[in-house]
Amino acid sequence: MIPRYSRPDMVAIWEPANKFRIWYEIEAHACDAQAALGVITKEAAKAVWANGNKPYTPDRIARIDEIEREIHHDVIAFLTELAEHVGDEARFVHQGMTSSDVLDTCLAVQMTEAADILLADVDALLVVMERRAREHKDHVCIGRSHGIHAEPTTFGIKLAGHYAEFKRNRDRLAAAREEVATCAISGAVGTFANIDPAVEAHVAEKMGLAIETVSTQVIPRDRHAAFFSTLAIVAGGIERLATEIRHLQRSEVREAQEFFAKGQKGSSAMPHKRNPILTENLTGLARIVRMAVVPALENITLWHERDISHSSVERMIAPDSTVTLDFALARMTSMLDKLVVYPASMLENLQQFGGLHDSQRVLLILTQNGVSREVAYAIVQRNAMKVWRSYGIDPDNPDGTVEPTPEDKDAAGHESRFLFYLTHDEEVAEALGADKLAEMFEGQSTAFHTKHADTIFERVFGKA
Repeated sequence: MIPRYSRPDMVAIWEPANKFRIWYEIEAHACDAQAALGVITKEAAKAVWANGNKPYTPDRIARIDEIEREIHHDVIAFLTELAEHVGDEARFVHQGMTSSDVLDTCLAVQMTEAADILLADVDALLVVMERRAREHKDHVCIGRSHGIHAEPTTFGIKLAGHYAEFKRNRDRLAAAREEVATCAISGAVGTFANIDPAVEAHVAEKMGLAIETVSTQVIPRDRHAAFFSTLAIVAGGIERLATEIRHLQRSEVREAQEFFAKGQKGSSAMPHKRNPILTENLTGLARIVRMAVVPALENITLWHERDISHSSVERMIAPDSTVTLDFALARMTSMLDKLVVYPASMLENLQQFGGLHDSQRVLLILTQNGVSREVAYAIVQRNAMKVWRSYGIDPDNPDGTVEPTPEDKDAAGHESRFLFYLTHDEEVAEALGADKLAEMFEGQSTAFHTKHADTIFERVFGKA
């Protein structure tokens, strides 16, 4: 965690003061349950609350660290410092428990607290994403496959797709939160030999957790692997949208752009530059979140009832991945909220290649009028290649020299060069008649492709 990519509420979850507060509450609630069972006196349990329930100030944390440097055990150091406040009754703290009972239950609390922040982050992003999607529902742009012009879509439909993904991600995150929200107070090797299961049930209720089915002394790490994998999937959604914006901001595309504030500078060397720095940053942050997945998966396999090979991993990936994802979600929300969109450039790019985006539509028209698919494909492709050639692109001339034909010069004056070549094609005229194709395309080229935008929006957002 570094301040540059951190937000205070998420950072606070992983601070020592919060960790020790949770450790203390686990121990104190366990004492209450032990007292109810008659294992320790009620006076002892009250003393733990009365004398130990103090803020974990920097001085207290320093004292715990001092003890740990001597004994090399963090939980015992914590208990020793607590005893300095509680007094003689501190001997009843941690009765029948093992360190993992405290550590794993605490980690469960921290991860659920982190998940709650992340869920709120996703909710905020969804609000902005829906607003921008509705704003641009009818702004037509070219869709691309393999990075190449394909068929028209709208910028709103693009964003609706990302919205649907983040709705799924929210469901995944809620499920991951539920999966890690488990408590284990089962003692050595998880058999409850020295502590009653009622203690676990009481602590779980007080800490807002479920009871772990079989803890084997540690909570099984498949739960944690699912949690960190979910964070990585959410980060993948962030990167997918960030990559789309980065492509759309390229100089030769210019369909969308990150907001560029007055006085902002894009390059130390080239004053004209407006770089997609936020979305590039989000791409990098997504990599940091994803890097937790493999270690989390490897943590599933521990020796017998427990070992601590997972411990050092989780001390790093739990704070880093949650803090980073929290920051990334907030940055994505802010970036999308201020995103500058250029519908005019979208339309210009759509019209860049003379109507080639209608090739499938023509293919289907021909097949519906008695032409075999193979012949229809050849007809459409032949005329499409003429369009490419009219723009100076000819695969048969790898040296780059393309000599326009008289027909190419005539086509250049038409809004849809593709339609021009088709209407002058003898096979098309034979199949459809000389004017039928032009009549079918009259004034509805893009409307044909986007006529079901409302249906898509209703599926994603529900009825307006």
